Amino acid sequence: MSATVIRNGRIIDPANGRDEIADLLIIDGLIAALPQLSTLNSQPDEIDAGNLIVAPGLIDIHVHLREPGFGWKETIESGARAAAAGGFTTIVCMPNTSPVADSPSTIAWIKDRAAAAACVHVLPTGAISKNLAGEELAPIGSLAQAGVVAITDDGHCVQNSELMRRAVEYARMVGVPVLDHCQDYNLVGHGVVHEGYWSTLLGLPGWPAAGEEAIVARNILLAELCDHRIHCQHISSAGSVRLLREARGRGVRISGEACPHHIALTHEAIQNFDTNYKMNPPLRSQADVDALIAGIADGTLDILASDHAPHAKFEKEVEFDRAPFGIVGLETELGLFLDLLVHKRKAIDLPRLIEMFTTIPAELLKLKAGTLATGAAADVTLIDPNLEWTVDANAFETLSSNTPFHGWNLKGRAVRTIVGGRTVWRL
Repeated sequence: MSATVIRNGRIIDPANGRDEIADLLIIDGLIAALPQLSTLNSQPDEIDAGNLIVAPGLIDIHVHLREPGFGWKETIESGARAAAAGGFTTIVCMPNTSPVADSPSTIAWIKDRAAAAACVHVLPTGAISKNLAGEELAPIGSLAQAGVVAITDDGHCVQNSELMRRAVEYARMVGVPVLDHCQDYNLVGHGVVHEGYWSTLLGLPGWPAAGEEAIVARNILLAELCDHRIHCQHISSAGSVRLLREARGRGVRISGEACPHHIALTHEAIQNFDTNYKMNPPLRSQADVDALIAGIADGTLDILASDHAPHAKFEKEVEFDRAPFGIVGLETELGLFLDLLVHKRKAIDLPRLIEMFTTIPAELLKLKAGTLATGAAADVTLIDPNLEWTVDANAFETLSSNTPFHGWNLKGRAVRTIVGGRTVWRL
């Protein structure tokens, strides 16, 4: 029998309504009741969590691990290490791999690889459409049987609304949510940055906010029509927040997530043509940033995620409009959200932040995670909310370093990550 007791930490467990200074006991990889401490035959290992937050293991529902097919950008093993370094014990990987995760065999490969190489829980999603082409549905029932936790064409967006309706209906039948990358191709065209002042000044093709909002509106209609949960990924615009707020107020089964770069930066950041500021959807205006933060504060956007999108240096070292979209985020997102949302803007408090990283994503994906209840798996994140640190892209665990946050000074980060009772990363 192995036992560990985490002493003197502030336990914040939103799933069970706990927020108190207390000890936490782990026995054989599970959360145990404290009275069992007196029944142990040997002294447990002890971790001093004084001045630290003891939280359920954090969950990131939007991660690109690039395997199979793009191992020079990231592998399941390196992405899992990056997740652990960011305080995450569970990550959900997107299907835009090669081959695309649109068949049970590819899902089986991902699960086997994760079981062999990952230090955190890696949960696969399956594609909505075959080869992410938006033309023919993937075998959603078979993907659900293979163990996907959701379906999504992330990186792409199904343009045919009738096909999307059938996907939502099949997803309802097999009991998995639909996650959607909201991008109307006709409105967006060849856009690479937010359509506005800076796109005009720099001569870069604009990506209008309406290109996102049109699909958010479509998804609201389909969620209402099909009475099934659709989750809108990486929301970036004020209009999208407004649409989601109104729909959720009517009880529509729709939700949205926010990524750190969309609240930390605006489109002014692109003026030096640095491709580390190129992401999809793009950085938008200060008014959009303010609306996103207001949406987080009032619960319209109730999940936080990274959209971790690693690319090799040579891929980003090209002209701005030719560079791939995306930045890495697993190792910086918690620090950014703590610094910006909790400390500076005071939009939410610590318990709410942890809820958005644990209870709410676990509910969306029907995971047995995000809780410190007795008998639950001992996935635990220790957080120092006041630790001041500097982002160093050269010290990342991820294989890639495409981040706009190198050199940023942040307040708050994870200092220890425990999976199944075993420490997999510590500062």
